[in-house]
Amino acid sequence: MTPFTPSAVSRRQWLKSSGLVAGGAIATGSLTPALAQALESDGPHLENGLTTPAGFAAHERMIEAVRRADVPIRLASNENPYGMAPSARKAIEDGWKQHAWYGAPGIPNLKKVYAQSVGVPEDHIMIVAGSSELLSIVNLAYGIKGEILTPWPTYEGLPRYAETLGIKVHKVPLAADLTHDLDTMDRRLTQAIDLVFVCNPNNPTANLTENRKLRSFVSNASRRSMVLVDEAYHDFVTDPSYTSCIDMVKAGENVIVSRTGSKIHGLAALRIAFVIARPDIIARLQPLSTSAPCVFGALGATASIQDTAYQTMCKQRNVEGREIMKTAIAKMGRKMTDSQTNFVFLHAGMPVEQVQKAMFAKGFMVGRAFPPFTDWVRISIGTPDEMRAVAAALPEVIGGAPKSMGSSGA
Repeated sequence: MTPFTPSAVSRRQWLKSSGLVAGGAIATGSLTPALAQALESDGPHLENGLTTPAGFAAHERMIEAVRRADVPIRLASNENPYGMAPSARKAIEDGWKQHAWYGAPGIPNLKKVYAQSVGVPEDHIMIVAGSSELLSIVNLAYGIKGEILTPWPTYEGLPRYAETLGIKVHKVPLAADLTHDLDTMDRRLTQAIDLVFVCNPNNPTANLTENRKLRSFVSNASRRSMVLVDEAYHDFVTDPSYTSCIDMVKAGENVIVSRTGSKIHGLAALRIAFVIARPDIIARLQPLSTSAPCVFGALGATASIQDTAYQTMCKQRNVEGREIMKTAIAKMGRKMTDSQTNFVFLHAGMPVEQVQKAMFAKGFMVGRAFPPFTDWVRISIGTPDEMRAVAAALPEVIGGAPKSMGSSGA
């Protein structure tokens, strides 16, 4: 008798056994025939562990059908609309038995593969249970006895956790072009500052801070404090002037670089993130970890990191969707930042809650408010077809450029 393993069962058989397919059709939503056809076709997904163009096309058809059937379309949390790669899904299926093990090999193997992918020794890498844990650990290690300096608004995870611990956080408003105001940040870098946080590209503004100036600031700040550079959106950048700060880690500076499995790799729910730092910094962070990374996330991330074809195709689709939005926003005469991420940030000229409500009625979830930019809206990049639909709906919600953008319009 052949032993049961997930790899011995086709997707079609699994869907039938799990009740998702009944009588040749998916039993949910008005688009179930398209969804059933997409899920029923195995197609050529992988070649030497890489997603093929034909495999990506089949995956895309499935994803688009699923997302259309599951309205409203999620464009609020900067998720990869394509989810995990077929290679990642296969790795999780094939590694199913590791879920029962303590010390599963999937996690140390991910550490090895990730170190190779970013060009550092393994002792420069720490795998954590998502970016939230990473930011909390760095707070505990470097912010707890001093003060923290950060631009504002930025990703809230680190300053928000710091404030719950009673740590003083110096929030420096963004410059007029919505980039980091590095001159003011440098002036605020007193002896009391033990930790500096910068997110580049920044969230929620989607843009880069000029590369030479940012690197100069980070290097200077690292002589006086620890600097955490959040590069969650690194994989979506197309600006040729951009470079990662990983080389500063390799040079031995007081710099920590954070990356995530939640964005280009589509593993947000499986909680995997990466710390890149000197071995002595890793040794200081490791004991403060409060949970273990998900083994299924590790298996998926390991496969996805090596599946460069899938990453490239997701990035190409993101650029396509991003350009659709940039063109539509420019046509409306609305102010926006130069997005280098998988979302755009534009001036709506009305409270973002009104935009959310109106877009939800049209079938789209868009981002929340980021004070003080409460009349700006963040919209994540979905599939190109979804962004065409958003581009058609948005003028009906916010219209053309206002006569005055008010105090929050930079």
